[in-house]
Amino acid sequence: MAQSSLPYNITSPTSIFEYSKGLLGKTLRDFVWEGYQTKKGKGSLGQMVENIFFLLETNNYAGADFSEAGMELKCTPLKKSKQDEYLIKERLVCNMINYCDVVKDDFEHSHFYLKCQLMLLLFYLHQSNCNNLDLEFIFSILWKLPEKDLLIIRNDYNTIIEKIKQGKAHELSEGDTMYLGACRKGQKGESLMKQPYNPEVDAPRRAFSLKMAYMRTILEYVVQSGNNAVSNVSGIKSELVSAKALKEKSFDEIILDRFKPYMHMGYELIAKKKQIDLSNNPKNKFAMIANAIVCSEKCANVNRSEEFLKAGLTMKTIRIQANGSIKEAMSFENIDYIEVAECEDWIDSRLYELYSSRFMFVVFREQHKDKGDFVLDDVFFWTMPQQDLALAEEYWNHIKKNILDNHISEEYWWKGADKKKFHVRPKAQNAKDLAPTPDGKWAKKFCYWFNNDYVREIVVNRQKENPNG
Repeated sequence: MAQSSLPYNITSPTSIFEYSKGLLGKTLRDFVWEGYQTKKGKGSLGQMVENIFFLLETNNYAGADFSEAGMELKCTPLKKSKQDEYLIKERLVCNMINYCDVVKDDFEHSHFYLKCQLMLLLFYLHQSNCNNLDLEFIFSILWKLPEKDLLIIRNDYNTIIEKIKQGKAHELSEGDTMYLGACRKGQKGESLMKQPYNPEVDAPRRAFSLKMAYMRTILEYVVQSGNNAVSNVSGIKSELVSAKALKEKSFDEIILDRFKPYMHMGYELIAKKKQIDLSNNPKNKFAMIANAIVCSEKCANVNRSEEFLKAGLTMKTIRIQANGSIKEAMSFENIDYIEVAECEDWIDSRLYELYSSRFMFVVFREQHKDKGDFVLDDVFFWTMPQQDLALAEEYWNHIKKNILDNHISEEYWWKGADKKKFHVRPKAQNAKDLAPTPDGKWAKKFCYWFNNDYVREIVVNRQKENPNG
């Protein structure tokens, strides 16, 4: 169709966005004409939206879908919880990574930047085995990557490129970065690609993607707005760092710098300096102290800050006894039995997202045996190694099998004594605390855990890599 006859201005992002509102609450079947050939496969829905709703011909142009407006179209699925809430189903895949070509461009000339700095995001409700024509569209968002996000994403991009240049494309992990991930594409062991700086070792196919945590914050903005179509969304106010600061240093450098004045200082003295009341000896006092150090005046809880939420980044404190042991295992969230049962692929699971995300570990070390005189000993960012993620996949498969077999009790789960790095147990001994199961019944809540000896292994490995602290 000629541009002049389109029902929107193809050069105007605002006009395209306004027109997109006509798709909300509807399906493509409401607009399709007789004889249209339904497309199948990955990416087919986006092509169909272009053809049927926006009346555009599909082309193989490498630039943005709405090139005249400098805007990319992305259709991304939602799912519904048992509480009837919309949830992000998957990360937003932006473009494939060609290891040999991507190292030639800086960020501002990259395929990702030129396509995705401005996007029209159309959220639809996923339905298994449903014709693309019958998927309902729920939200439309005109999303321009904020300046601060672009600064973090640029650093993410450079981190990925640097790893490729080191001949380590096969070691890329989504946990290497904050907002922009290098996600796996295709099945394990399939479709390996050549990498330019290590021709002897092929690497799995990967794509640049905005992580699920990042997409979750966008969805939260829209839901909280009360509108099904939103443009120029403002950011979360609980920020840790400013765009100005990110122009000078990376996010990691800024956060680690905040701990430097307190290194090797006793926790009680730090608490006094940060005006933290420890008179009631709170159980989470070490987390309170770490939080007070890293947070700015705009943020009260580091794990609820804009940057940590968008990155899926988690701060955890570790206490090392004077003899080098670690008494406590590390807990995560409760297992969602239905999510595990319904998830078809480990890489799409909630546990994969949790364990492949980045962590910031704040380590306190006891100086004298049984004295409790802990000092701030180390702070570092950490990503789970690939060999441990492989074991985590085995852990997840074991959990899934037991859920499907209705074996939801202590006797079936991995235990800490099994020495498999991960185990399952409840956080609190409360028999009345139950969660729904796939068969429509209820079962005791259990939680994902790192073994205490695995936490110690993480710290020991850190000491080997950084012996001088």
